[in-house]
This record gives sequence, structure tokens and C-alpha cells, in this order.
Amino acid sequence: MDARKTGLECEVLDDMDQLSAEMVAEFPERGMQWVKDRVETVVNETGEYVREKPTQSLFYAFAAGYVLNRLPLGRVLAGFLRLLFMALKPAILIYGAARLYRSAQEREAVQR
Repeated sequence: MDARKTGLECEVLDDMDQLSAEMVAEFPERGMQWVKDRVETVVNETGEYVREKPTQSLFYAFAAGYVLNRLPLGRVLAGFLRLLFMALKPAILIYGAARLYRSAQEREAVQR
């Protein structure tokens, strides 16, 4: 009785593993479809709003352009990239050290 129950449990777990693997494989596709649907909805609603209120939409567009023109986006982006490059060097060093450590562990395990 216990052997059958254990076998049944293993089959159920195998089925669950397959289902979860399939779900994980489908997740990016479903996520992309969701994003596409949302972007399409926003574009359609924006188009409808512009058709209904063209002058107000034009005013909003000019205001947004003015604000974006006044923001120091170039300096912010340059500072972000500078920070990224400064952090990249230690990250590469740590990655290399971790790879060396793992390689040494594997060699030690093979020698045993």
C-alpha cells in the first residue's frame, strides 16, 4: 500500500514539475502579450483624447516639451553612466574571483 502511494505521489510530483515548467516557459510570452495589449490600449485612448480635445492636448504637449527641455537629462544620464562604469570594475573583479573559486572547488572534487 505504501509503495503504491509513494509511486502515485511521484507521478503527481512529476506532473506538477511538467506543469510548472510549462507555465514558466509560457510566462514571458504571456507577459509580452499583456504589455502589447496595454500599450495598444494606451495608444488608442490617447488618440481618442486628442481627437476629442485637440487644443488641450496641444497645450499639454508643449508643456511637457518645455519641462523636458529644461531638465538636465544629459547631465543626469552622464552621471548615471559614470556611476555604472565605476561599479562595473569591482563587479567584474568579484565575478572573476567567484569563477576562480568555483573552478578550484571543481578541481578539488575531481581529484578526490
